[in-house]
Amino acid sequence: MTPGRACRLLSLLAFAGLAACAQPPAKPAFYQDLGSPSAAIDTAAAANLINNYRQNNGLPPLQVDPVLNQIAQEQADLLAARDSIQVSLGGERAIDARLKAAGYPAASAVENVSAGYRTMAETFSGWRELKTHNAHMLDPNATRFGIATAYAPGSKYKVFWAGIFAAPAE
Repeated sequence: MTPGRACRLLSLLAFAGLAACAQPPAKPAFYQDLGSPSAAIDTAAAANLINNYRQNNGLPPLQVDPVLNQIAQEQADLLAARDSIQVSLGGERAIDARLKAAGYPAASAVENVSAGYRTMAETFSGWRELKTHNAHMLDPNATRFGIATAYAPGSKYKVFWAGIFAAPAE
């Protein structure tokens, strides 16, 4: 074997050895399985996913709002506790009533709730496919966003979701 060829072979082996030690790339946050008690949604990654979709549809981005995140969390927790998304349909559980009770003045607000999706990617796809949920994500009046999940180990759904799209009152 010639010295040049031996050098190339050694370089190739060294590179292969380093490549074997490299960690695989981390899974994007929107693919994180939220079906466990310790899982928490990455609200920034969720907003990024929804904002890219809004941008592709000619709409401005939403800002993550910590108050809306908290209101969404309370809703997701209730859905999980009752093992149903039906509790969100009216009365004191309607989005306008909950925002008012929380002291959040909103010019407009809409909400998506769902159950059974284990990742943000699945949830986004599901919401995009449902006409009303899609319209909420693409609400041209919305400027703020909150999202939350709750895990219910005894439920067939496991993960409950609440997303709020709102425009604060001026």
